[in-house]
Amino acid sequence: MVKIIFLHPDLGIGGAERLVLDAALAFKNKGHDVAFYTNHHDPTHCFAETKDGTFPVTVIGDWIPRSIFGKFKAVCAYARMVFAAVYLAWYVIPVEEPTLIFCDLISLCIPFLKMARGPFRVVFYCHHPDKLLTTEGGVLKKIYRAPLNWLEEFTTARADKVLVNSKYTARVYQDAFQKIKDVPDICYPSINTEFFKRTIPKGLKEVVPVGTDKFVFLSINRYERKKNLKLALEALAELKNIIDDSDWDRVHLIMAGGFDPINLENMEHFMELTDLVTDLDIEDKVTFMKSPKDVEKVSLLYNCKALIYTPSNEHFGIVPLEAMYYSKPVIAVNSGGPTETVVNDVTGFLCEPNSKSFADAMSMLILNPELCGRLGEAGRKRFETKFSFEAFTNQLDGILTRERQIISEARAIEYEQRKSK
Repeated sequence: MVKIIFLHPDLGIGGAERLVLDAALAFKNKGHDVAFYTNHHDPTHCFAETKDGTFPVTVIGDWIPRSIFGKFKAVCAYARMVFAAVYLAWYVIPVEEPTLIFCDLISLCIPFLKMARGPFRVVFYCHHPDKLLTTEGGVLKKIYRAPLNWLEEFTTARADKVLVNSKYTARVYQDAFQKIKDVPDICYPSINTEFFKRTIPKGLKEVVPVGTDKFVFLSINRYERKKNLKLALEALAELKNIIDDSDWDRVHLIMAGGFDPINLENMEHFMELTDLVTDLDIEDKVTFMKSPKDVEKVSLLYNCKALIYTPSNEHFGIVPLEAMYYSKPVIAVNSGGPTETVVNDVTGFLCEPNSKSFADAMSMLILNPELCGRLGEAGRKRFETKFSFEAFTNQLDGILTRERQIISEARAIEYEQRKSK
């Protein structure tokens, strides 16, 4: 058994949070001791494993503001993580003596973690280069971002091992960080299948006021503009023009996703989506859910007919895997991570990011129930073959074994050097 520390900015509800928790579960299943350190943890807005005692969670630096007058969010996020890293280096690492420190999202913490003495290794999981996530701006924005972008590349290179979530992200990483010569390892995320196996889905009406006779399309994504959720609504409106009235009467879209009440964008975008539903005259065809509980999410996946996944250039995308586990076809944009999980015309449809393309795919499933079942079954088989939690666990355990071997070799060299003196 070894000690493993996870450092993550905000243990809320999202794909990055699900990934680090699943990685922690994978290590725990192998008998290792795992603990989380974070800048923010709200027990009312988090995954169950961070509040039910599965992992100890320590909050550090939450007193540092998230922004200054609504600006400088990146600088504040970096400051919060640096503070947490310094705290770990001074007070935690010397006492806990971890073998591995697993961090993600913000690489600036890495050099500060390495201020601590000890034979530990730092693994950085790059979901996507942060420099590419920021919106374009004017001259002042470019001046503001320039040092942050340089620091991101410089500090990412300080990691002992860098992991990425897909071949797509690996290509983006190498294009964004051309001074880093080491090639990152691809570690496909998975889902905690043990949780899914032991969770009994509720009936659809116990979760949302939607009849079981409906053909339910499901969208699960955070309420953020980059997730392009309006595409699902526009596709639904376009679908009305393709199918006849009797089929249209059966259609319903459930839009569920992470909603943080202290996140201004979440609040603004939720209102934008509800306004769009009114403008498209599909109020009776859409049900919104904010931050569904785990059992509710499982119930939605179990009871839906198909998943609508709308982000373009998504780094990977966990939700399509969850849908595939439940044998549901996935309709996704033909870019980014979904091109590695969804096989077009085999496990679902990869579409252009426009309402017509998505509506055409949706209509095929409605008009051909056998196709819906066949695609779903193929998706489950693909999940078991390539994206199972067992495969994810074994890959992470292999990484840990290699890092421990490097530590052992370093200790042997140090011992020989001391002996020779």
